[in-house]
Amino acid sequence: MATTGPKPAGRVGAVRLILADQLSSRLPILMDADKQSDVILMAEVMAEATYVRHHVKKIAFLFSAMRHFAEALRRAGFNVRYVTLDDPQNRQTLSGEIERAVECLAPQCVAVTEPGEWRLKEAFKALERTLSVPLHNLPDTRFLCSHERFAAWAEKRQSLRMEFFYREMRRDYGILMEPDGQPTGGKWNYDADNRQPPNPKLKGPRRLSFKKDDITRAVLDLVRERFPDGFGVLEPFHFAVTRTQALRELKHFIADILPDFGDHQDAMIAGEPYLYHSLLSAYLNAGLLYPLEICQAAEAAYRQGHVPLNAAEGFIRQILGWREFIRGIYWRFMPGYAQHNGLDAQEPLPWLYWSGETKMACMREAIAHTRQHAYSHHIQRLMITGNFALIAGLRPADVHDWYLSVYADAYEWVELPNTLGMALHADGGIVGSKPYAASGNYINRMSNYCADCTYNPKLSVGESACPFNALYWDFLARHRSRFAGNPRLPYVYATWDKMGEDKRMNIRSQAQAHLRSMRQGSL
Repeated sequence: MATTGPKPAGRVGAVRLILADQLSSRLPILMDADKQSDVILMAEVMAEATYVRHHVKKIAFLFSAMRHFAEALRRAGFNVRYVTLDDPQNRQTLSGEIERAVECLAPQCVAVTEPGEWRLKEAFKALERTLSVPLHNLPDTRFLCSHERFAAWAEKRQSLRMEFFYREMRRDYGILMEPDGQPTGGKWNYDADNRQPPNPKLKGPRRLSFKKDDITRAVLDLVRERFPDGFGVLEPFHFAVTRTQALRELKHFIADILPDFGDHQDAMIAGEPYLYHSLLSAYLNAGLLYPLEICQAAEAAYRQGHVPLNAAEGFIRQILGWREFIRGIYWRFMPGYAQHNGLDAQEPLPWLYWSGETKMACMREAIAHTRQHAYSHHIQRLMITGNFALIAGLRPADVHDWYLSVYADAYEWVELPNTLGMALHADGGIVGSKPYAASGNYINRMSNYCADCTYNPKLSVGESACPFNALYWDFLARHRSRFAGNPRLPYVYATWDKMGEDKRMNIRSQAQAHLRSMRQGSL
């Protein structure tokens, strides 16, 4: 395919760039466009598809969604210039395609929406200095908390905690609030009700699968041809690729899945990649859905008696609270935030994160889900792959690149603070008040993974000892000077001290043995 789209009859006013994660008709860049004189530019470029080793499903999802969005814009009367990846004249960078559009169309100006990654913000700044026409930066208005609103909240506080930010957002938008200004049900947070261990017979509900049209089939062929060594499994491919399909996914989740989400949101079951989690984050982060409509749908289901309060509140907190908070953290602390390595973790990312080849059943399961679906739910990301990276001392930059690569919903604004701050505690406590380190006991309690594992979650030392156990205690011992004063950890160190010197030494020796096995690819 090639560059497609007619040139307006008269002088081109603005070339307006739409990025792959900005597929929203409500953005100012589209709402302010002149359909007679402006041109909408969309481009599939190799630089964006390869700056990390993106999952092939993510590439296919975004290219198909982009192509469908471009068709919807054309039907709405916009002039769309669409550049496919295989266009021989494609310069394969966003800056290059903006320059080519300016050369071909001679517009009065170029407009871009604030990107979700610092590297693109810097790239557009550099382009602005050399471009022959003015480049205007427009706000991304899809989020519920502007940069200014977050700054006003953050500047009043010595530490930034999501829970208090979340309450502010609830008040701002009147979500799960009563007329007297109190939270619905009398509490802000029902997380304590959402930690039920799994029933071994628990099975997630059937999920939607969307029929592949000619556009999607062409994209799948393109991705298969151009990314033969890409990470992950391309098909089966079930993604929604239009707003209409994403809205069906939302409706299905609210009606059939959310009622059981709360009770089971921390549970993990072998062979069940989704359980009762939503699959909406990829669509939300790409612009096909809006955060407020999702929160309002969940609240309405609660008000109608269809969904229990703990499920509605827990789900809304992820979007209205955590998602907005994480974005605020990213833009407040970048670009320095990406360099944080507060625990001086230097271990390279082991190959098992890419291959899934490990005797640890929990890691094998979580990575298998990731490879197959470009998805794993937040407990697997935090308490399995993230937890292991934390206690094994894996290098934050490597772990960040992995998370950014392998998930269909990952963009740096949301992935980086979740990885460095929440999973790795590498940011010195900006995001979290304590490290989310856990032993095999937690995994055994909240999953059925350990039943078929080579390792025993009840053992800390020996050939069959669960690696999470010795690595957990070794992590705490390594960083005792940093965490001993943490008010949430004194009982943990008291337990460590009661073990006796010989036992502690054996555990720490076992941790080193596990790390050697990890480096050799035999863990």
